Amino acid sequence: MKPSNILFLMTDQHRADTLGTYGNALAATPVLDELARTGTRFDRWYTPTAICTPARASLLTGQAPFRHRVLANHERNVGYLEDLAEGSFTFVEALREKGYNTGLVGKWHAGTEKNAADFGFDGPDLPGWHNPVENEDYLGYLRERGLPPYEITDRIRGTLPNGGPGNLLAARLHQPVEATFEHYLATRAIELLERYAADSDRDGTPFFLELNFFGPHLPYIVPDEYFDMFDPAEIELPKSVAETFEGKPPVQRNYSAHWTFDTMPIEITRKLIAVYWGYVALIDQQIGRVMDALERLGLVDDTAVFFTCDHGEFTGAHRLHDKGPAMYEDIYRTPGLLRIPGGPAGQVRTEFVSLLDCTATILELAGIDPAPAVDSRSLVPLAAGEHPEWAEDIVCEFHGHHFPYPQRMLRNDRYKLVVNPDSVNELYDLERDPDELQNVYGHPEMRDIRNRMMQRLYGLLRDRGDNFYHWMTTMYDVGEVDYDPTQSGLDETTYQASERQAAASVDPVASVGVPTAPERKSA
Repeated sequence: MKPSNILFLMTDQHRADTLGTYGNALAATPVLDELARTGTRFDRWYTPTAICTPARASLLTGQAPFRHRVLANHERNVGYLEDLAEGSFTFVEALREKGYNTGLVGKWHAGTEKNAADFGFDGPDLPGWHNPVENEDYLGYLRERGLPPYEITDRIRGTLPNGGPGNLLAARLHQPVEATFEHYLATRAIELLERYAADSDRDGTPFFLELNFFGPHLPYIVPDEYFDMFDPAEIELPKSVAETFEGKPPVQRNYSAHWTFDTMPIEITRKLIAVYWGYVALIDQQIGRVMDALERLGLVDDTAVFFTCDHGEFTGAHRLHDKGPAMYEDIYRTPGLLRIPGGPAGQVRTEFVSLLDCTATILELAGIDPAPAVDSRSLVPLAAGEHPEWAEDIVCEFHGHHFPYPQRMLRNDRYKLVVNPDSVNELYDLERDPDELQNVYGHPEMRDIRNRMMQRLYGLLRDRGDNFYHWMTTMYDVGEVDYDPTQSGLDETTYQASERQAAASVDPVASVGVPTAPERKSA
């Protein structure tokens, strides 16, 4: 397969239901909708973890967060690693060894001490979690074009439990579109694309270009035409604003208070959603400028195009904002679009796939062995219209944001299990309760499903080497185990485990105690 050019478009904290192609009848996303029409839309695309830095580190490495161990954002780090370990595999270094030009314009946020250039990316250094509007390259961009500086009014925020002002959620930006950080990012990406196109014309050098917008992450700060693009009266509130938190982990109610949902009128929630959709529309417009440049430069037929994000956003769902220690679809299921050269148009795939799978996909498109991306599986066969055997479920993980908070999730066609070691576990029937309002984990009639999913999750975590399974061994019905869960090695438990392990070598299926199913490499 000839190495493909690759354009990787990424947003931050982006709900799937903001796009027309995912069913939003009011959405103003013609560019991304066209990408879906000409390529493949994935309807079960998940983030490995709903937090920026760990998710982005997983994209770089093709490793699940527990494996690369960069588990929290720098701004809220509670003692985890802040940068990938020396010698970690990354796809960008593999691409450069293959002779690719590699560029990244926009949000990095995949480490603290190491920036994108340290891994081989061209492009301006733009650290941090939000639009760095004081960055010198951006300020120079404004000066060169005689554009006004950043200025905001109409701030929207609630009140914290301690009586203080809540986090800024949205504001009106007093700049023309040409001065926005989003327009600046698209301009810099087009400049780099033009440079790479010239190299390709001269000597056939392929390129990988990643354009990472900081939005639509809150606070939603956009100019008038996008701040007022959608009428709040036309916004349908998510059904989960009816959340009571009954039978749920208490941390969710606390997070709702932290994000000040109940201190703002419901009309403000509608306005916040309207502004969020406007922010998405602004980004779509800027992506359109890049796609136009791709066509102008004659690169469309030779370039694979990805669109996805690091994780989703609540925007009032479950009376929450931002993201956090609640593994709801709002923040774990994300948009995922992929168009590959020669691939069929207008495809919709329902396999469980992950942001993690982009790593192996990028490598395969470049003609590089994807094996070092150990938790990743290439999406090329799916985008090419093939029907390979695929896993029936997906595992996601979380390690904390404002504080350590480990969670693991198993999602299959109908059910979702969330294991919360410090609290109540969660089980949702997504067929009957797609908004995840009723936790049925403790319902007697769900016992068999609960046990089956717990055993399945346990087996997957053990297979991956995720030591979270140790907690599960002693606390839940995980089926038969073939090791000493006490790890003592001092009594007959050890010998019993050895006997079971010996028996397993004769009849492995009989002793594992978890259902067998086609495995996916990534989760």
